[in-house]
Parts: sequence; structure tokens; C-alpha cells
Amino acid sequence: MDHINRKPLWKDGQRIPSFPALNNDLFTETVIVGGGITGIVTAYLLTKAGRKVVLLEASELVNGTTGHTTAKLTAQHRLKYDQLMQTLNEEQAKLYYEANIEAIEWARSLAKNEQISCDWEDTDAYVFTNEETEAEKVRKEAEAYERLGIAGGEAESMPWDIPFKQAVVMENQAQFHPVAFLSYLVNFIKDHGGEIFEHTTAIDVEKGDKVTVITDQGLKVTGNSIVIASHFPFFDEEFYFARMHAERSYIIAIKPKREIPAGMYINAEQPTRSIRSAAFKGEKILLIGGENHPTGKGQPTEEHYQALIDYAEQEFGVEEVLFTWSAQDLITLDQIPYIGRIKDDENIFVATGYQKWGMSLSIAASLLLSDLMLNKQNRYEELFSPDRFKAQPGVANFVKQTSNVAALFVKGKLDYFFKNNEELPINQGVVINWEGKRAGAFKEENGSVHLVDTTCTHMGCECEWNGAERTWDCPCHGSRFSVSGEVVEGPAKKPLKRLGENHTN
Repeated sequence: MDHINRKPLWKDGQRIPSFPALNNDLFTETVIVGGGITGIVTAYLLTKAGRKVVLLEASELVNGTTGHTTAKLTAQHRLKYDQLMQTLNEEQAKLYYEANIEAIEWARSLAKNEQISCDWEDTDAYVFTNEETEAEKVRKEAEAYERLGIAGGEAESMPWDIPFKQAVVMENQAQFHPVAFLSYLVNFIKDHGGEIFEHTTAIDVEKGDKVTVITDQGLKVTGNSIVIASHFPFFDEEFYFARMHAERSYIIAIKPKREIPAGMYINAEQPTRSIRSAAFKGEKILLIGGENHPTGKGQPTEEHYQALIDYAEQEFGVEEVLFTWSAQDLITLDQIPYIGRIKDDENIFVATGYQKWGMSLSIAASLLLSDLMLNKQNRYEELFSPDRFKAQPGVANFVKQTSNVAALFVKGKLDYFFKNNEELPINQGVVINWEGKRAGAFKEENGSVHLVDTTCTHMGCECEWNGAERTWDCPCHGSRFSVSGEVVEGPAKKPLKRLGENHTN
């Protein structure tokens, strides 16, 4: 698979404006931390409302989960609504659906009115199964659609001509090119007085009547309010690391041999198989995703890509594999994102935990957050409140997750391999014994070796090697680090400790 482009399809040939790093203290009305879809849409809405905005991004805009999505804009979040009616109630399940539909309609209207060239396509979304054990769940989901007034319901047929035991359709959903869509918003923010800074890492917050973001360079940006939209909240007084877990999933883009079906699809059973079409160089191609697993755990990552390729070959035939990439998603205890004011802090807002449906939920988050900061009523505030803790089904899952973390912590301390006398492989991370300590070694093609302490700087769990993305991933709370130890994804804020001097063999 070495010839395949390992960057997301969305980054191929797309030019989103770049911005300098922050180099001085600033004062503004609203500070937004995070340059993904939530941060950008929120900045756009506030800028359009006349607010002064400063947006800070630790790396580059849309370089995180937003740039690694399948980019389905849908309120059909697999088998969601029967579950919500049981764990919450019918009214809240309907609110969840309507929040997502309003987000899709907002994006649809903007793309149309501003003539944004983003490969927008209105289409239906299907959940299907070929497993008898899942068929009853799909039937119940169709019943939930009827009770909630969701357009769609039980599907007797699908545009994709495959056998299935049961299917449910949600009508008038959408798919798009997220980077092309967000490029328009970024240019609007820039042209209307908003300030954007890349390669600027926020590490702390000073609370008060005014609130201040502090960067890793000791610079300060002070505003009336702060939005934390950094995927995993960098400011974690509310212990989000214990209220969410991280999962990785994988996507391939292929040129199929057989006809591409209309619609978006996802199966009800495991392993997950998510399918949609996309445009590439004037042709339609297929995106196939799935193979999700907890971050830092599971089989070697290349095997997940191969499983998707094998599935694609079986169902569509593969003329060429064009792109492979992966994404990291955060899952909350009750399967609903945390969006809104942080407890007792009226001027600090957060948005996180979109599960695997960040396109619609992130826009819903931006619409909610902008309303709250503009002192407008929003009927979704209570549903998404970060201050909630619903016992069902969360408590049992919370205990289980906490126990798993403890087990992983102990296992990682004991489980290392002694490779001191072995030749290090090229372009592959391995765990070695370095002066009696567990260490991670990565050897470049030029012979340069990166040696890091694999102990995660968040809470001390041991990281494992991710061969597909070439990162050290923490199985406890989802932090990820580069081969040289730099933070790729939080909650960790500090890099892995480097051991010795990087050297050439």
C-alpha cells in the first residue's frame, strides 16, 4: 500500500488560507480555540453578527477530525432514535433530530445562497442489515421515525442493489466537500475583521469577568468569552477525559469497477461499513469507512485498511485504491455531545463528543454556542448541556471504562520487549528497553532514530505504536504523539519525553 496517498481526499488540491502564529498578547470580544468545523462556523456566525473574534489553532486549519471525516451531513446517526427514546424520552429524541436537521438546512442554504463550490449533493441515507440479530433493531428504528415524524421509515428497497434483511431510510440528507465549504467561511472571517492564528497552542485558561487563554509560548488572548472547540477540551476542569472515550476509524477512497449507487449507507452490525460517493478529478469515486476500535488498542492498523479493501473488492470491485486515512472520534457516556456553558462559568463554552457524526453536530453546536453568546434563547441548550450527567446508560459504562484504564495502566508498565541487540526496522515504531525503561524507537530512512519515553504525559499510561498514522497512541484517553514525541491529539498537552539524543546509525 506504499503507493497510495495517505492523506484525506479532502486535502488533495484544496487550498485553504494559511495564517501566522500568534506573536503578541491580544484583547478581543470572543476567543475561539480550535480550527475545525465547530470553531470556524462559530467564528463565522459571530463575525457576521458584528463580534470581534480571535481564532487559535494548534496546527493548521481543518487538519484534525474535520479534515478526516467521511463528510456525511445527516441526522441519521446509525440506529439512534429508538435508543434515545428509551434512555431519554420522546421529546428529547425529537429535539436531537431537529437540532441536526436545522444544522443541515443552515449549511444547505448557505451553500446555495453563496454559491459555494463544495460538491454539495442532496441524497437519502440508509441503515441496513443482513444479520437477523440486528433486523429487529432496524425495525424498531423505523417505528421511532414514525413516532418522531422523521421523513423516511422502513425501506423495502435501496438504490444499492444488494441483499438485505431490513433497512431504514432518512430522506433529504446531504454530502459535501468539507474543506471547500469551510474555505468560504474562513475567507469571510478574514475579510470582515476576524483574526486567525495557526501553530498557536492553547494550554490554560485564566478565569474571571474577562477570560484569558494562555498559549504554550506564554502569550495571552483575553476576551469576554471563550469557546473551546479543540476536539478534546484543552481546559479540563470538568474531567472530560473520564466522561468520554476515544475511538479510531478508517476510510478508503476507491475507483470501483462496478456502478456507484445513489445514497449514503451504513450497516447496523459490526464491523462497521459506511459508504458514500464523492467527486475526484471530475469522476465519481467511493468512500468506504469503518473498522472502528478504541484508540491505542486492536490489531495492527494496516489490517483495518486491508479489511476495507477486501470488502470493497467483494461489493464493488476495486480498480484502484486512491486514498487511505483515519479519524479519531470522542464518545460521551450518554451518546450526546457536550455543548454549551461549562459549569458555573458563564463566559467559557465548550463543544466536544460528537461521536462519529461531527458534520451535522458541529454545525448544531456552532448555532447553539453563537446564540448563547449573543444572548439569544436556544431550545437545545438543556439537551446538550455539558453540566448534565445522565445515569442511564452512563454509570455502568463509566465504571467499565475507568476499570479498563486502570488495567491498561498496569499492563503497559509491565509489557515491553527487549530489542537492544536487534536491528531497528525502517519507518516503523518499536518498543524497546532503554536503560531499563520502556521506550519507543522510530528509525527514519536516513538512519536517524527518534527515541521517546512512551509514558503518556496526560496520566501516565503507556502508548502503543500506530503503524498506519505513524503515531504513538494512548489507549487510556486517546492522546496521540508524533514519532518525535510532539502532541498530535489531546488530552495530553506536553510532548513525550525524548530519551538521549536522536542519532544516526
